[in-house]
Amino acid sequence: MSYIEYEVADKIATISLNRPEAANAQNGELLEELDAAWQKAGADDDVAVIVLRANGKHFSAGHDLKDRSWPDPSTITLERIYAIESRKYLEFSLRWRNIPKPSIAAVQGRCIAGGLLLCWPCDLIVAAEDAQFSDPVVMMGIGGVEYHGHTWELGPRKAKEILFTGRAVTAREAEQIGMVNTVVPRDQLDSHTRALAERIAAMPPFGLRQAKRAVNQTLDVQGFYAAIQSVFDVHQTGHGNALSVNGYPILVNLDEMKQKIE
Repeated sequence: MSYIEYEVADKIATISLNRPEAANAQNGELLEELDAAWQKAGADDDVAVIVLRANGKHFSAGHDLKDRSWPDPSTITLERIYAIESRKYLEFSLRWRNIPKPSIAAVQGRCIAGGLLLCWPCDLIVAAEDAQFSDPVVMMGIGGVEYHGHTWELGPRKAKEILFTGRAVTAREAEQIGMVNTVVPRDQLDSHTRALAERIAAMPPFGLRQAKRAVNQTLDVQGFYAAIQSVFDVHQTGHGNALSVNGYPILVNLDEMKQKIE
């Protein structure tokens, strides 16, 4: 079964998450397919802009906590967790961020925890009015998801508020703080994103590449890349603590957690 849909038309590659029955939760297969789609679009000379979107009500419910591609919980070690997460949750996101073509994420419904690892690497974000962004993993005893863009995307105090409380940022709030470029009615999300992609695709490709490189390198000089790497190591201490206390996977009351983020 394919969890990703991919198509190219008019110099725009559209990558669609296609696991709507699970709110596009990310299992191992979905992430591998998604990375392959990003790499395909990045290498295709006929692609000028990449659009990431999702089928169904929600953009992504984050990592699939029932993912069977992980090793047996009775044999898991922190070393193994580190290896898996550094590739699928950190390296993938950084790779997508640095593909030298403009990218746009179209987000609707819930974008929870690991869902941020999909939209934050994109250059632009268009959000439907019903979009909500959250990272409630502090409830699991971990300080935030693996690709820790919170401070850069939200600002330090808003980042702390969201992490400390587990509450969601609404689309309008995200727009006000600059995390989202535009908020549109849900039924206009795809058409607005497409029109934006078409406008960008009409620009000179080398100019687009250099503009993206300039902004990303400025962020890296300010410490973005080093911070992402160092906070990932801090993230792993949460897993280490969970292993020492409960074993793995982390034992949480998912119903209680869901109620807290509603």
